[in-house]
Parts: sequence; C-alpha cells; structure tokens
Amino acid sequence: MNNLLRLIGRRLVALPIMVVGVSFLVFFIMSLSPVDPAYSALGESATPEALEAYRNQHGLNDPFFVQYGRYLWNMLHGNLGTYGAGSSSVTDLVAKALPVTLQLTFLGLFFAVIISFPLGVLAALYRDRWPDQVIRVFSVIGIGTPSFWLATLLVMAFVKTLPVSGPLPAFSVNPTGWFLRMLLPAIALAVPVVGQMTRVVRTSMVEELDRDYVRTAVGAGIPKRIVVARNVLRNALITPVTVLGLRVGYLMGGAVVIEIIFSLNGMGTVVLLKGIQENWVTLVQGGALVVAIAFIIVNIIVDMLYLLINPRIRSV
Repeated sequence: MNNLLRLIGRRLVALPIMVVGVSFLVFFIMSLSPVDPAYSALGESATPEALEAYRNQHGLNDPFFVQYGRYLWNMLHGNLGTYGAGSSSVTDLVAKALPVTLQLTFLGLFFAVIISFPLGVLAALYRDRWPDQVIRVFSVIGIGTPSFWLATLLVMAFVKTLPVSGPLPAFSVNPTGWFLRMLLPAIALAVPVVGQMTRVVRTSMVEELDRDYVRTAVGAGIPKRIVVARNVLRNALITPVTVLGLRVGYLMGGAVVIEIIFSLNGMGTVVLLKGIQENWVTLVQGGALVVAIAFIIVNIIVDMLYLLINPRIRSV
C-alpha cells in the first residue's frame, strides 16, 4: 500500500510541473507569431497612437518573462485572456467547446477499444490461421486509412440517412440524437486506431501465450481458456494500455480536424480554426494549451490504470 501511495504521489507531483512546462512552451511558441494582437483588436483603421496605447494597456511591450508570469498567474486563476474587438473571454469559449471535443474523443476511444481488443485477442488465439489472416488484412487497411479522408467519404455516403451537420443535442436531453450526431465522426476517428491497436494487442497476446508459465499451466491440466482469462489477458494488456494512452493524444488532435468536417462546435471549429482565421493569438494559445493539458491528465490517468491491470507495477 505504501508503494502504491508513493507511485500515485509521484504522478500527482509531476502533474503541475508538466502543466507549467507545457504552458511555457505554448506561450513561447505563440510569442514568435508575427501577428500583432493590437492590430487584430483595433483593426486596419487604428492609428499608430491607438495601437501603442493598446500594447501598453495590455502589457505587450513588457519583457517576455514578465508577460509569461502574468499569463501563468491568470491561467492558474482560470483566465486565458480575451479575443475580439469586444474582448470576449477565451476561457468562456473554451468551456463551451472543450466538452464537445472530449465527447467525440472518448466515444472514438470507446469504439476503438471494444473493436480492437477482441479482434487482437482472437487473432492471437488463432495465430496464422484464417481468422488471424483476415484480421491482419483489415487492421492494415485501418492503419492506412486517414481519418479526414474517411470522414469525407462518410459524409458523402450517409448525408441523407444520418445527421452530418447541425447542432449537437445534449446527451441528457436527447441521448439518441446525440449518439446519431456523434456516430459518424467517432467512426472516422476510431478506424485508424482500431487498426493500430489490433496489431498491438495481437503481438502482446502472442508473446504472452509463448511464455513458459502458460505451457506449464496447460500441461498441468488447467484448461487453456482459464489460463488465458485469468493470467494471459491481464499480463498482455500492459503494452496495449500504454499505447492506448499515447493514442488519446492522436484522437484529440484528430477530433479537432473531424469537428470541422462534421461542423461540430468543438475546440477545432470554434477555438483553433476561429483563432487562425481571425488572427487571434490568444485564442490559438488558449486552445492549444487546454488540449495539451487534457492530454497530460489523460496520460496520468492511464498510469493509474496500470496499477489496476498489473499489481507488479505497484512495487516500482
């Protein structure tokens, strides 16, 4: 128990350090942007005096570390800055858009898990036989299928039968409408991950099935299905869960693109794309920072899942 608590403690201590590091990296990269926030806010008709007054008022002429310190302080208090001529809040816009991106990401993740894990296990159990060969072909096709290309095909194929645009119903109000609106984007997002994870699960299962303890247990008369269910699956899941944690970052990045194709008001459409199109550095900066922090938190959660899958890690 003490080892378990120490491991969790190390992960939690690392979290704020990583968040600060990511915030610095994002702020530094965005500081290199040639876009002048004063010009974006005041428009083409602004006089040089008005532009300079805006820069002085918002601290844009301050040294870099002074600006970053102010940004970090505001970020810790939930303030990601403002955008637009009316100084709208970036935090408010992110708060509306982030749930949509997370819903799409985790629905795609759910589809990827429930499809790839059974297929990978089945392929390993029927190694080098026809089920394994068929699953290999489909996994290679999945790996080679770009999400944005598949999303475009799905829009063209199902535009008359499933909703591919329009507002997203709230799950609590209309769960069926929510699922149908999210179905095609989630499938487009999940297919490449299904192909990758199927191969990873198969490889991990094959390696575990070839270990001495499996042959010993089966030779002792224990049914193979019992050995697989109680031991092999649990040990073989370590590598797939590790890879799956890294794939969450891919899914979140892919969701940003898929949202644009399916007109979902998530981080990609109403934060990042809007910020790029309208030259709002603070909007792009806030969106990139929130997505990066969400990725860090998800990977911390994946680390915690290791403890549930394999107790041997608790002694590390």
